[in-house]
Amino acid sequence: MNKATTLAALILVGGLSTGCTQETQNSIGRAIQNWTGTNGVLDVYAGDKLVKRFIGIDKLSTAAATSGEGARPYRFGYGVLDMNQNYQKDPGEKKVYFEVSDYSTNYVFYENPYE
Repeated sequence: MNKATTLAALILVGGLSTGCTQETQNSIGRAIQNWTGTNGVLDVYAGDKLVKRFIGIDKLSTAAATSGEGARPYRFGYGVLDMNQNYQKDPGEKKVYFEVSDYSTNYVFYENPYE
């Protein structure tokens, strides 16, 4: 894609977003972020002890209610279970699905500082 095409696309997205609701703009922003990718880390704590670390997460999603409106009280995503907690995917460490509860889990989600 050349510079003129990229500029035209950015102007089009900018023009369309001015007529959108805040939620629509947020959805567009999330879609762009997911497309470009992130390198998230999720640390799960039991008290003050780190018990699980997931790396390579592109997003942490909030579960939607199946009936009615609102969100369910947990987050979910896919990431590599970093068993030795060294911020790297080592042999034997695989990508897994995970859920963390808003009620019983202490967790921190952040961008990997070592990538």
